[in-house]
Amino acid sequence: MAKIYPRTCLSSLSSSSSSSFSSPPSTSYITSKKEVFTIWMKSLVFNGNGCTVYDSHGKIIYRMDNYDQKHSSQVHLMDLKGNLLFTIFKKKLGIFRCWEAYKYNGLNLVKGKPWFRAKKVCRIFKGSESPTSRQVTVGLLDNDSFGIEGFSGKVACKIVNQGGESVAKVMQKQSTEGIGFGKDVMKLVVEANVDHSLVIGLVVVYSLMNNRM
Repeated sequence: MAKIYPRTCLSSLSSSSSSSFSSPPSTSYITSKKEVFTIWMKSLVFNGNGCTVYDSHGKIIYRMDNYDQKHSSQVHLMDLKGNLLFTIFKKKLGIFRCWEAYKYNGLNLVKGKPWFRAKKVCRIFKGSESPTSRQVTVGLLDNDSFGIEGFSGKVACKIVNQGGESVAKVMQKQSTEGIGFGKDVMKLVVEANVDHSLVIGLVVVYSLMNNRM
C-alpha cells in the first residue's frame, strides 16, 4: 500500500517512542478555518490496535490506542507525545450499549458526568440501496448534541449538529490520481469553529460500533 505521508511519518514515530503519559499542554482544538485530516486505522504501537490521525501537512497529531484487543471496552485518545486527552468506555444501559468519553485533568480522569455519551439508533429503509442506516446520537455536558449518520458496512459518514447542519464528513481517501488508499485510510473534513478532538472521538465511536477498531 502506498505510504500516506512518507517524509513525516518516520520522524514522528521516533519522537513518540516513549510510552509514559504526561500532562497535556494548553492546546486549542478549535480553529477558525476548515481543517482536513487523514485517519489511518492503524496503531503506532507494535501489535496494538487503534488509529493514527494526521493533519493536512502530514504531521501526526492524535493517536487512539487499544493495547489489548479489538472491540475493546476502553480506548484512549492521545496526542503524539502520549498526553492523554480522553478515554472512551463502552457500557451497557439495560439491553442497549452506549459509549461514554471522559476528559483528563493532567493525569487524572475527570469523573462524574461524561464529556459526551453516544448511542446507536438503527433505522430500516425500504429498497436495496440503503437497507440500514446507523445513526448515532451524542449528548454533551453543555446540553448540545450531535448526530452521526452513516450506513452499515460503509466508511463514509457525516456528523451533524442539532440543526441538521454538517460539521464534519468522513470519506475514503484518494490519491491525486483518484486511486483509493483502501478502507483503512480515510479523509476527514472538519468545518471551522468545531472542536476537532471531539470529532475524532465521535469518528472513533462510530468505528467501534461498526467493529472497525
